[in-house]
Amino acid sequence: MRFDIITVLPKLLDSPFAHSILQRAQNKGLCEIHVHNLRDYAVNKQKSVDDYPYGGGSGMVMQIAPFAACIDQLISERNYDEIIYMTPDGETLNQEIANGLSSGENFIILCGHYKGIDQRIRDIYVTREISIGDYVLSGGELPAAILVDAIVRVIPGVLSDETSALSDSFQDGLLDAPIYTRPVDWNGHKVPDILLSGHEAKITAWRHEQQLIRTKQRRPDLLND
Repeated sequence: MRFDIITVLPKLLDSPFAHSILQRAQNKGLCEIHVHNLRDYAVNKQKSVDDYPYGGGSGMVMQIAPFAACIDQLISERNYDEIIYMTPDGETLNQEIANGLSSGENFIILCGHYKGIDQRIRDIYVTREISIGDYVLSGGELPAAILVDAIVRVIPGVLSDETSALSDSFQDGLLDAPIYTRPVDWNGHKVPDILLSGHEAKITAWRHEQQLIRTKQRRPDLLND
């Protein structure tokens, strides 16, 4: 799987992709992550990629030409499953979306900045728009990193224990059950006896019950769905 991320702040993405699961996935050859500096495609010597909005208003708008030049070069080299724009007004990212995208091969992710990107890029090139929540960040770089992480971790072979991703919260539409490790008793706070019983069927039933209880308490909307 390949990700091509277009951004005006490439250094901002150095750390998220250089550690932990995402680093291991790249080392295993299970994914490639390429970050492209939008300023390399600027049309002037100043390397500017933004301008004032038509019609007035505050903020600056990212220009169409640099994005178009970068996207055109990429799509001339390979086919892409989706060209994704990270934006607060996109569909809200959830586990179902991440699972679906994990079956793809190549993705371009556009990171907006300033006031946003010229609408014509969205109209002409973008095939999907995704939000990570109902709030606004300074740019699309952190949302892009979150999207990549959510997709990559469910690719078979990325996690050392492949059942781990399958038992995460939201995989079955429920929050995860409480989890415990040693010691059994910490200052009078004990691990539930059922988890020490060794009875796999009863433990599975207990965990499912706890999932339902926790989801009802914290995210009843998931049960409604």
